[in-house]
Amino acid sequence: MSETPRRFPASVYRLGDEPDPRFSLANERTFLAWVRTALALMAAGVALEALELPENTGFRLAAALIFVLLGLLAAVHAWLSWVRTERALRRSSALPAPATALVIVVGVVVAVGLVLVGFVLELR
Repeated sequence: MSETPRRFPASVYRLGDEPDPRFSLANERTFLAWVRTALALMAAGVALEALELPENTGFRLAAALIFVLLGLLAAVHAWLSWVRTERALRRSSALPAPATALVIVVGVVVAVGLVLVGFVLELR
């Protein structure tokens, strides 16, 4: 008699039934896309500080910090969204709405706005 292999996280995999593998794989691709987004946001923050841009230092630092924090938030969002979606798939229930996507979009707009304002002020 074969034993069912343990999978991480057990809080997800011990629930419900196995969904169609295509749905789980699509959920994994979405998770990886969020991880790439998190890396890109963190890289943007580091690049703003690492490159010597002709920009007001205060605005550049604020934008860099926002990008790095948004990157951290996107990484957390990736994991929590994957867990919530996988649980919904296993329970055959409705998929959850994105929890933090709007915060990330607004944050990116604010950070880009700070970069633009910093450039305009430096050009004066």
